[in-house]
Amino acid sequence: MPAQKYAYASARPAPQARPTEAAFFDVDNTLMRGASLFHVGRKMYERKVFTLRDAAGFAWKQFTFLLRGETLEDVHSIQSSALALAAGIRAEDVATVGYEVYDEMIESRIWPGTKALAEQHLRVGRRVWLVTATPIEIASVISERLGLTGALGTVAEIENGEYTGRIVGHILHGKAKAEAVAELAERESLDLKRCWAYSDSHNDIPLLSLVGHPVAINPDARLRHHANTHNWPIYDFRAGRRAATLGLKLATLGGAVYGLWRSYTRFRR
Repeated sequence: MPAQKYAYASARPAPQARPTEAAFFDVDNTLMRGASLFHVGRKMYERKVFTLRDAAGFAWKQFTFLLRGETLEDVHSIQSSALALAAGIRAEDVATVGYEVYDEMIESRIWPGTKALAEQHLRVGRRVWLVTATPIEIASVISERLGLTGALGTVAEIENGEYTGRIVGHILHGKAKAEAVAELAERESLDLKRCWAYSDSHNDIPLLSLVGHPVAINPDARLRHHANTHNWPIYDFRAGRRAATLGLKLATLGGAVYGLWRSYTRFRR
């Protein structure tokens, strides 16, 4: 596979303590809650680059992504919409937006548990890479802000400093992630059997199966089943949020019932 298909953005020098080991993290729903590209679209709307209709489309896709998890159709739909809308936009403007999006929208959505896992790998001397379908411009900003080694992401075509609305190679998703990591491992002399990989989606099973230490984070139903079958570790950082949400809903329902009852007793009196 030609090297130019995917961008390898390096944010910091590789540590030397464990030079043959690395950890690979998916981004959407693994490192952060929701889809990172949605927030880019939201920011571009604030800058009057997109219309309200475009922003509403991104919002709906974000909602379904959070509700049911990642599907191949969702990923391609979001990417296609983003590429079409990005045609003609200056690449330097997107780079600037990337930092704004992270600071204003993405940072607060980072799962603390996933971040702690990445930091632990760094502490013991492993390199940590993001591997995501997210455009490399955004993935590299997230990597830089978190102090990770670098990022692998989808590459959008640029001509004369502007996006053309096309991608170079393929979207970094599914089997393409495994191929890109295998290529990186060869280039960086990594021993994949001594490496880790983290994802929430069954679409990343090829990547997870490539390394010696696969881990499911916030897994969808199919990945959870596969992980249980193969005795892979599972971390679900959504549990506390779900419990809090359920508690809030129950409290709201209880308050509504109590209010109705009080109104009824007053009426009877």
